[in-house]
Amino acid sequence: MSSTDPGRRLQTLRTLEFEVGMRAALAAVIPLVVLVALGRVDLAPYAAFGGMTAIFGRGEQYRVRARTVGTAAVALVVSVAAGASLAAAGAPLWAEALTLVAVLIVGTLVVAVARLGPPTTLFFVFAVLVCAEVPTPPDELFARIAIAAASAAFAFGLSVSGWMLRRFGGERVRALLKELPKDPSVRFAAVRDRAVWLNIAQVVLAAIGSGAVALTVGMGHPYWAVVGAVAVVPPPGAAHSLLRARHRVFGTVAGVVVTALILWPDPPIWVLIIVIGIAQFGAEVLVGRHYGAAMLFVTPLALVVSWIASPSDPGVLLVDRVIETAIGCAMGMVLVLAGRLVESRWRQVAPAGGR
Repeated sequence: MSSTDPGRRLQTLRTLEFEVGMRAALAAVIPLVVLVALGRVDLAPYAAFGGMTAIFGRGEQYRVRARTVGTAAVALVVSVAAGASLAAAGAPLWAEALTLVAVLIVGTLVVAVARLGPPTTLFFVFAVLVCAEVPTPPDELFARIAIAAASAAFAFGLSVSGWMLRRFGGERVRALLKELPKDPSVRFAAVRDRAVWLNIAQVVLAAIGSGAVALTVGMGHPYWAVVGAVAVVPPPGAAHSLLRARHRVFGTVAGVVVTALILWPDPPIWVLIIVIGIAQFGAEVLVGRHYGAAMLFVTPLALVVSWIASPSDPGVLLVDRVIETAIGCAMGMVLVLAGRLVESRWRQVAPAGGR
């Protein structure tokens, strides 16, 4: 073994986003453990969505991270509040659709202006749609929103806690932690960027279209189609590749097989919490390296959270996930191709050297 091997191993830990994965896993698991101890596992989805705050601000300096993670926390809690309010009010489908459109428009602008990473409204959409499906007594509405807020605050604390480790942990500890070169600034001009508005049009049309198809064919969990569609539409300015859609479909199928092995034995809640922690860690470690491989963890994570929110026949849940993901990805791919045509038209009419 060469003398450079220890340094190579440390570099690998940094490359694999070990730090991000650990804080995301802790942010997901610890609030769930508290709820189980209190005998309120039915409130797990609200804690889970608040905990997703920890996946933002992946490689930013702490001054900037406090801003971006704080923005993500507010957006997630607002999304949970919107979905839970729809459920508590027994709102009709058209109200849920309008709320979804509002989340997509406002969320995309917030992501673009605040320069959030990951640069997507996917988690806001997932939160509002799942919470809208969970039966919510009106007298528990504010308590459920408060749980999401408390979980988000805990995740925020975890996200900035590395500052103390880097400052006081010594060289050996600092060597294990990820370098922080990223320092994105707020981009208010994004609200006037036509690429941002093209992206808004893509995700809105993909979400509404895929949801409508899923409802028309009688699928039981139409929000999976919406989530699948939003997931494959790239953020403004990114390459419009169809590879992400293929990775999501095939990764989802493999992830469903993994989830079946988890849910069909009807494991106790503590096992499901461990699965959520492992899945959250694996997803954060792999998502920047291979999206298809990350879906092996993302799919069990999403399905277990959904199943805890509304326990049902695992077979139906898993089949719906595969079919509706395929519907959503197909719709997303159509909008990706449409976006290519629009951008090609822009390049044709733009003056030489301009946009």
